[in-house]
Amino acid sequence: MAAAFGPEYAAADPVIRPSQFADFQANAALPLAKRLGRKPRDIATAIAGQLQVEDICREVEISGPGFLNLTLRDDWIGLQADRQLADARLGVPTPTPQRIPIDYSAPNVAKEMHVGHLRTTVVGDSLARTLGHLGHTVIRQNHIGDWGTPFGMLIEHLLEVGEDSADAALLATDPNAFYQAAREKFDGGGDFADRARLRVVSLQGGDADTLTIWTDLVDLSKGYFNRIYAQLGVTLTDADLMGESRYNDVLADICDELEAKGLAVVSEGALCVFLEGFTGREGKPVPLIIRKSDGGYGYGTTDLATIKYRAQQLHADRIAYVIGSPQHLHLQMVFTTARLAGWLGGTEPIHVQIGNVLGSDGKILRTRSGAPVRLGALLDEAVERASAVVDTARPELDPAVRAEIAQAVGIGAVKYADLSVAHDTEYTFDFDRMLALSGNTGPYLQYAAARIRSILRRAAEQGVAAEPGTAILIDEKAERALGLGLLGFGATVEEVGELLEPHRLCAYLFRLAQTFTAFYDACPVLKAEDPQVRASRLQLCALTLAVLVQGLDLLGVTSPEQM
Repeated sequence: MAAAFGPEYAAADPVIRPSQFADFQANAALPLAKRLGRKPRDIATAIAGQLQVEDICREVEISGPGFLNLTLRDDWIGLQADRQLADARLGVPTPTPQRIPIDYSAPNVAKEMHVGHLRTTVVGDSLARTLGHLGHTVIRQNHIGDWGTPFGMLIEHLLEVGEDSADAALLATDPNAFYQAAREKFDGGGDFADRARLRVVSLQGGDADTLTIWTDLVDLSKGYFNRIYAQLGVTLTDADLMGESRYNDVLADICDELEAKGLAVVSEGALCVFLEGFTGREGKPVPLIIRKSDGGYGYGTTDLATIKYRAQQLHADRIAYVIGSPQHLHLQMVFTTARLAGWLGGTEPIHVQIGNVLGSDGKILRTRSGAPVRLGALLDEAVERASAVVDTARPELDPAVRAEIAQAVGIGAVKYADLSVAHDTEYTFDFDRMLALSGNTGPYLQYAAARIRSILRRAAEQGVAAEPGTAILIDEKAERALGLGLLGFGATVEEVGELLEPHRLCAYLFRLAQTFTAFYDACPVLKAEDPQVRASRLQLCALTLAVLVQGLDLLGVTSPEQM
């Protein structure tokens, strides 16, 4: 564009998009028309006259009011596919690196994870994997609920039953049972309730003996967290735990600072921040309470301490909060307060809103009794259902192999179903749809990868495997479609990293798998008569497999060797 209109337009955005009329369409002429005071089609003609893309495009056509339709050369597509296969990153770029804390999962100590934790954990982990793969420094932050008034009753209950008792072991197997037993004692009043209240005071006051017991309580719960994380195949570890307790010592300072800066005022005995534009019913201002009237602190205070720490101590460029959509107003108030306090600098906090998981009745998924669905039980059922399918379909396989496949398929189905819809939308939980081998599902993509592995194994057994460096030839329409689809992998991963939307990668992988099926149906691979053509098509198979496996891994979905 600089050649057509001058150097001031050298960096102008060419506005290139995929097109149904060509491979790509450049729409630069339309935004330039207003700036230059000329007709878009005249601008498109001038741009086309200066383009030097003969080695890339076989055709450049002006259409409509001023669109440039670009059709790539077949040999160029083959050459780029060659390079992508030889590239360990498969064409994924390395953007300017950032430091990105990701707040996700966040279960509560002594409480069982339920289906509401599924999406925050799965989406957050996929983003952590993808951003890390792009080259960003990802700091996982599991902001667990490990502080507050309930811990008085939990500690007293642990002391009564003993840390080595069967009741204490429930913290790692059935945390809700431990919690409910403590709650029942507390609600019964009497001496236990009095001791529990005093224990809270001791805990918040930093009593050494109480803190030791509290640490033991948290450690017992870690066993449960880690079992669920291992079952889900997520990358969170104990080193990523940054619970509410980590910020307890700075909460008073947070309140003092905000009050000194005139951002916090006392209202009805509580210290609150009132922000312009945040109103509730009848236009009344909504307070962000940072110190309650009894002198205690809530999660609003903790969240302010957390964002200050992440911006100033972790030096974050972006902070991703993978948290339920109902918390959006609260988080926006926290973000705004932190910005007004001068804590953020160049840090950009982002709420990756998580929609609800629904049952077949269109309401939030619950058990028949109305309780939240336990995440561990949900995952167990997914594996059981997958196991029944695998046992029926592949009885000849070793039982251990069938169990491994069932684990990958069951967990992968649940995770992929979650990730394949936009994270801020709701979806209906349906095992039959999730486990289907057709449609946009995890098993469909896993099967596509396993099928390609089978093709490559048979090629090796027949002694016709392509040698590394074999050129990829693009002659047939289906070869061209597959080659072009493969070249979109890097841009898709980059887009997910920018927008924090894993469903875009799911959509890409699904389209790629469909494109591969069309290629395999139209273009014989092992039975291709020309050895050069056969070798080229095997390279296309190998590249497709590599992209599918890498893409699924970024989603946190395992690719079994066979299905």
